[in-house]
Amino acid sequence: MIFSNRNQAAQLLADKLAAYKGQNPLILAIPRGAVPMAKLIAEALGGEFDVVLVRKLGAPGNPEFAIGAIDETGWATLGPYAAMAGANADYIERAKAHELETIRRRRAQYSPLHPPIDPQGRIVIVVDDGLATGSTMLAALHALRQRAPLKLVCAVPVAPPDTLEKVAEQADEVLCPYAPENFQAVGQFYADFGPVEDDEVVALLSGRRDSPERRAGVE
Repeated sequence: MIFSNRNQAAQLLADKLAAYKGQNPLILAIPRGAVPMAKLIAEALGGEFDVVLVRKLGAPGNPEFAIGAIDETGWATLGPYAAMAGANADYIERAKAHELETIRRRRAQYSPLHPPIDPQGRIVIVVDDGLATGSTMLAALHALRQRAPLKLVCAVPVAPPDTLEKVAEQADEVLCPYAPENFQAVGQFYADFGPVEDDEVVALLSGRRDSPERRAGVE
């Protein structure tokens, strides 16, 4: 299966998530690639969308390979292969500090006027454009679980089976229509996998319409 682009993948997820339509779900994107997807899904389901800020911790000399991830609170998860990738304790602490600073900078950039939407008591659907190691999704699910959502759902178009097994331990539901064994990278399953830039993320978040509950001041 090859997705034409993120919009096609998002539409497929929206169709699979149709049971949540009319329940005002909160769709949270892991930036940046999933942000346009979350907006499309939120519109299809009649929900709200926002971002959940997590960052992967890249391996020494290979920053694209995730040895773990960190969330907005500073909590980090590490894969069992971190040491084999050459990441010692000093390296990990430096990487955590660097990525946490990036998260804080993005929060200031993405949400200057609106605080993050509170997930407490909500059906929360966390979206990414695909999972490889699953580190960032695991960090996102951990961060959100601490804030007492009613239900926590992971929705991604593609991921390897072993990663989905790990994610299923942290989510109440995992939706992934394609789980190939021959997984190398998320981009191999998209015909168009161009980058999503910060200005697009800012524009999408700035253009959100508040739900009736938020306009009334109800969180």
